[in-house]
Amino acid sequence: MITMKTGKLRTSWCITLIVLPFITGLLALGIGRIWISPGEVFSAIAGVFTGSADIPVLTKMTLWNLRLPRIILAAIAGAGLSAAGCAFQSLFANPLATPDTLGVASGASFGAALGLLLGFGMIGVQATALVMGGIAVCLTWLGGTGKNKGLGTIVLSGIMMGSLFNALVSVVKFVADEESQLPAITYWLMGGLDHTSYEALALGAPPIIIGIIVLFLLRWRMNLLPLSEDEARSSGVNISVMRGITVVCATMITASCVSMCGQVGWVGLLIPHMCRMKFGSNHLSLYPASISFGAVFMIIADTVARSASAQEIPISILTAIVGAPFFIILMRRTGGLAR
Repeated sequence: MITMKTGKLRTSWCITLIVLPFITGLLALGIGRIWISPGEVFSAIAGVFTGSADIPVLTKMTLWNLRLPRIILAAIAGAGLSAAGCAFQSLFANPLATPDTLGVASGASFGAALGLLLGFGMIGVQATALVMGGIAVCLTWLGGTGKNKGLGTIVLSGIMMGSLFNALVSVVKFVADEESQLPAITYWLMGGLDHTSYEALALGAPPIIIGIIVLFLLRWRMNLLPLSEDEARSSGVNISVMRGITVVCATMITASCVSMCGQVGWVGLLIPHMCRMKFGSNHLSLYPASISFGAVFMIIADTVARSASAQEIPISILTAIVGAPFFIILMRRTGGLAR
């Protein structure tokens, strides 16, 4: 049974959670292989509203065409993965649940690998990943639901579907051309935001934003997800419908995130767990905190990935290097998993 610490957030925390991602994004705009001072960044932003033409062309190109789309995607993907992880951890009453619990990330990865094998453009790859992610969850749901089947059966079905689609990814890599297609597929699966564009954001961002908003509006009901049918019915909530909405929203979010930036691990596990330790298990405070800190974490990780070395580091490597040791430290300090 989850414990409830705090209900509503304090005003100071509400302001912090809203402002922090924007401040982090503004700072990230100036950091990279080409350093842009905070003054130049603010001048460029002011120039958009004032129509000033005094900003160097290279600065404008770097800020608006290269870095801004990446920062927007990092914020949206980080917030989405953290929100999906928070929702699944509540749904399955398990703090170790991740956005890929139902196999959606594996399905989306197979779709993207298949799209790269068939020579699709990035928009085609993104669309194929979204479709395959949805198919994976549908198969998981069909295999795990039925008479006398509980949430545990759905989790087992998700594990099996994840293994199936991971095997299909291996098949795609096996038949791919070793000179051109295989490196592209391998690098994409490691995760990265280097191919971001406004067109890709226009296709992939709406499902993430819609899923986040729907779950945000229903966040107080997410506290009821671990309850049994009878317990939830006594509170006046149709728990079956609520669980269905949660699965659909979390699936939309995860599939879209994977379709745009590949497999990025640890965000959906680490950030909600950290927020649970600070804010408690009441989703009135836990869910908004997870969204904010997930966005901040991904912006920082992407900034390091594109500026720490001459060659960009796959973002999944960074999230694992940071996430795994930090998660172990948290568990040692708290004596176990937060619930």
